[in-house]
Amino acid sequence: MSKITNFKLDFDQDLEFYLNKNFPGFADYRIHNKALDARGANRGKKPIYNYKVEIIYPGEEFAAYREQFNFLDNFSQTPVIIGAGPAGLFCALRLAEYGIKSIIIERGDRAHNRMKHIARFWRYNEFDDDNNVCFGEGGAGLFSDGKLITRIKSPYVQYVMNRFVDFGAPPETAYVSNPHLGSNKIRGLIKKITDHLKDKGCEIHYNVKVDEVLFEEDKKVAGVKLSDGRLLETNNVVLATGHSAKEIYYHLKDKEVAMEAKDFAVGVRIEHRRSQVDFLQYGRFVQEDLGAARYKLTYHNKEVDKGTYSFCMCPGGYVLSSGTDADGIVVNGMSNFARNSPWSNSALVVSVNAGKDFGLDDVLNGHYFQRDIEKKAYEASLANATGKEIPSQRVQDFLDGRISKDLPKTSCPSGIFSHNLTTILPEFISQGLREGLESFDKKMKGFVNNDALLLAPETRTSAPVTIKRSRATFESDSHKGLYPCGEGAGYAGGITSAAVDGVKVAMAMIRKEKNI
Repeated sequence: MSKITNFKLDFDQDLEFYLNKNFPGFADYRIHNKALDARGANRGKKPIYNYKVEIIYPGEEFAAYREQFNFLDNFSQTPVIIGAGPAGLFCALRLAEYGIKSIIIERGDRAHNRMKHIARFWRYNEFDDDNNVCFGEGGAGLFSDGKLITRIKSPYVQYVMNRFVDFGAPPETAYVSNPHLGSNKIRGLIKKITDHLKDKGCEIHYNVKVDEVLFEEDKKVAGVKLSDGRLLETNNVVLATGHSAKEIYYHLKDKEVAMEAKDFAVGVRIEHRRSQVDFLQYGRFVQEDLGAARYKLTYHNKEVDKGTYSFCMCPGGYVLSSGTDADGIVVNGMSNFARNSPWSNSALVVSVNAGKDFGLDDVLNGHYFQRDIEKKAYEASLANATGKEIPSQRVQDFLDGRISKDLPKTSCPSGIFSHNLTTILPEFISQGLREGLESFDKKMKGFVNNDALLLAPETRTSAPVTIKRSRATFESDSHKGLYPCGEGAGYAGGITSAAVDGVKVAMAMIRKEKNI
C-alpha cells in the first residue's frame, strides 16, 4: 500500500534527501501538495514548504489519477454554450469526454487576434466592444494573471488541473498550492483546448453574439438567435457569459428569468515596486529563490460591518485597463509566468452590499452602481488626458487628501494621470480604503508609502447578480433547459472555480439527457 505523509521542510532543504533518510528503500514518490509558508520571514524566521507526498515501495504502483469516460453519444439536440471563457470551455470539454458534441458561441475573436485589438486599445484608445480584456476567446481569465487559486472543495478541481497539464501547463500545476500559469502561458493553453474541441467535433463560432435566448410558451429553452440572423434550435443553453456581459443581463431581465442582486466589492489597484513587497514579506531572505512575494490582507470595521481586503494579488505583474464600454474605465491586474515585472499589484476593495449600498427595486442596480463609477473615471480621464489614461494617486497623498503633484513610474500600458480618487469613488468606499490602508500598514510596516500608487477604479470583482438555479439540476429556477454557469451567473470567482462550475453543469446535463 502506498503511504501518504505530510511534513515540513525549510525552503533550502532537499526533498529527496529527506525522503531517503526517513523512508529508506522507497521506489518512487509523487507530490500531492507543496505550499510555501513565508509568514515571519520578515522577522527572521526561515520560510518553509508544507508537503503532502505519496510514497510507494518496490512492487507497488500509484493509483491512476485519471477518470474513465463511457461513450454516451450526442444529445438529441446539440447544446449551445454561450461564452468561450473557462466555464464554457470546460463545460464543452467535459461533454466531449463522453462523446457529446456542443456548439460554442463567442462574441469575440480567437486569442491571438483578440490580443491585437487590446494592444491598439491600450496604445491608441481604439476600443472594440467585442474584443477586449473581458471578451473574446479565453474570457477575462486570459488577462487575470493565470492564477488557479481556489477555495472551493470539489472532486473536479483535480480534473481541471490535470487537463491544464495535458494541454501544456507545467507538471507542478497538478499539485502545487496556489498554481500560477501566467497570462502568457494560459493564452497558449486556451488555443490548444479550443483546437481539441474542434477535433472532437464541436463547433465554435467567433465574432458573433447571442441576441436572444428563445423560449417556448412554457418557458422551456427552444434555441438562440444570433446577431448575424441565424437561429440555432436546442433544448439546452449554457449561460457562461462572464461577469461583464451586460447585454445578457438586460435580456434575461426582459425575459423574466429568475435573478437576484448580490454583493460584490469595489475599490482600486495598489501598485508597489516588486522589490518593496519582496522585502516586506521575505526580510533577510529576499535574495533567496522564493519567487515574487504575495500577500493577503483583510480589515473589518465592526461598527458599519464593512470589509476591506486585498484581492487578485499579482506579484511581478501589471495593471491593465480592462473596461468593456467605450465610455468607462476599469482596472485589473495580471502577471506573466515568470512574474518578473518590476512591479507588484493587488486590488484593494471594499464590500458593497445589496439592499444597503444600492436599492433592490431593480435587480440590475448593482450593475448601474458599477457603471456610474466607471463613467466618472472615464470622464475624468477625458477632461485631464485623452480618455485612455487611468486616474491615479500616490497612497500617502490619498490618505492626506492631496492631489499628487507627480506620479511614479507604473506598469500600466495605458498611461496614468494625477487625480483625486475620492471624486470617482463613493465616500464609503474611500473611507473603507483609508481605514484598510492604515490597518495594512500596521500588519506590513511600509505598505503605505508615497512611492506606492493607487489606480482606479476596480469595479468588476464579481457579478452584480446571481442568476438563480436549482442545486439539484443546475437549471434556471424559472426557465427549464437554461443553465446559468460560472462567474457571470454568480457561481464562481476565478479561473478554476469557473472551470469547475462548467464541469458541474456538463454533468447535470448528462444526468438529465441520458437518465444516469
